[in-house]
Amino acid sequence: MMKSFVFRSLLALTTVVTALCLLIATSRPAYGYVDPGTGFLAVQTFASVAAAFGYFLRRRIAQLFSTKKPSPTAE
Repeated sequence: MMKSFVFRSLLALTTVVTALCLLIATSRPAYGYVDPGTGFLAVQTFASVAAAFGYFLRRRIAQLFSTKKPSPTAE
């Protein structure tokens, strides 16, 4: 049972690697134009995601930097 699984896994891995090598080897050059501002679009996307993440977690971030001790709960 285990030998069959290992054999099938190796066969599948070999098939995938061979297919990827063939795809890379047979690719043709794309004579396209990439706008110089494309890289800045990625930076802008990352910055806006980070800003939104900070906005939604602003209370927890404020708790990290506050010096006020949490009040004890009444028991």
